[in-house]
Amino acid sequence: MTAFVVGLTGGIGSGKSAAAELFAELGAAVVDTDAIAHELTAAQGAAMPAIRAAFGAAAVAADGSLDRAAMRKLVFADAAARHRLEAILHPLIRAGSADRCAAAPTPYAVLAVPLLVEAGGDYRRRVARVAVVDCREETQVARVMARSGLTRAQVWEIMATQASRAARRAAADDIIDNDGELAGLRPQVEDLHRRYLGLAALSYQS
Repeated sequence: MTAFVVGLTGGIGSGKSAAAELFAELGAAVVDTDAIAHELTAAQGAAMPAIRAAFGAAAVAADGSLDRAAMRKLVFADAAARHRLEAILHPLIRAGSADRCAAAPTPYAVLAVPLLVEAGGDYRRRVARVAVVDCREETQVARVMARSGLTRAQVWEIMATQASRAARRAAADDIIDNDGELAGLRPQVEDLHRRYLGLAALSYQS
């Protein structure tokens, strides 16, 4: 496995994806568990036979991919259904992300995991550091409402299923402040990129 892996996380609307894009621009290998999940649930995706078996044809769109709107509605209303879906997807996502980190041709890899804190020790044990993209909860709500058309209540409902801001900050080795304009992200990511290159070099020597 790549000797040095950084876990990158943040709540919905925090700007985690924007930070991941900046790390990629700087030359880090970014392994995104959301992207892996989309691949697994696309038409002909590796998870689709098990999802069809567990949830029936109603969970499958006309093209053979996961009907994300129907599944989102189901898992928010039914915790048992959410656990069944997670039991299918999470082992496949963990295996796929581990393979991609191991194959990374760069000094360090960024493993982007939206629910890294919520997942408990598994992902934490796999990374050398945790970087959290952080902003005020009201900023999260405003961003998600602007991009998705969801109501304030709907955004808060999603946020209630995620770790609290305090829990994410407590789990962080490095905090990226993204409460302001997007331009403020770049210098912070550049500083961390330099730090991670140095830490990666030390890990290779040890």
